[in-house]
Order: sequence, then C-alpha cells, then structure tokens
Amino acid sequence: QVQLVESGGGVVQDGKSVTLSCVGSGESFSQYAMGWFRQAPGKNREFVASISWSGNSTYYSDSVEGRSTISRDNGKNTVRLEMNSLKPEDTAVYYCARRLFYTSLSGYLASEYDYWGQGIQVIVSS
Repeated sequence: QVQLVESGGGVVQDGKSVTLSCVGSGESFSQYAMGWFRQAPGKNREFVASISWSGNSTYYSDSVEGRSTISRDNGKNTVRLEMNSLKPEDTAVYYCARRLFYTSLSGYLASEYDYWGQGIQVIVSS
C-alpha cells in the first residue's frame, strides 16, 4: 500500500515563500517520478511540477516556472515543492502524486499518476 503525505501548507503572505513536502511510504519511492498538482476552489485540478525518479529532470507549469523548485531526496522518500513570490492565485489545495504512466513528456496529465496524497491547503493572503 502506497501512502503519500503532504505537509508544509498554511496561510502565507503575498510575495512570500512556502515549501511543501511529501513523504512516501510503501513501494520503492525512488523508482518513480513524482508530481505536484493543485486545485483552487471551483477549478479543475492542474499540474504544477514534476520530477523524474533520479531528480535529474524537472518540469513546471507556466504559472509557477521561474519561481518554483521541485526536488527530491530518495534517501528520505521525500519530494518537495518550494514556491517563491507567492500570489493570491496560488491559493489552492496542493497534492503530490506518484507517476506511473508516461503519456506526456512533462507529466502534466493527472491520468498519468496512480497514487495521490490527501492534499494540503495553501492560502496566500494579500
């Protein structure tokens, strides 16, 4: 049984930074690429970033590229998402997910992921 648990969310001021963590348990964490998605109220879940199993390849959505960094520590079964210069439109529930399929290069499709965390709320206050 694979479990993914996110942490690090909360209320953050506009322009500040937040680092989200996702700890995985169960099957070999290091063998899988991982991704972060988010879902704002009334909107569909959208891709934020992904990272290959080795950490050598990363992809970002246009909305966060340049101000976000996805990283992983396979020794700790952890993947992180650091977001800087936060904006109110970054307010959402953030999910980490394990990537099983490779339909796209970046992993932007939710259907490519088989296990999801429960989500962590990030609220950016202006």
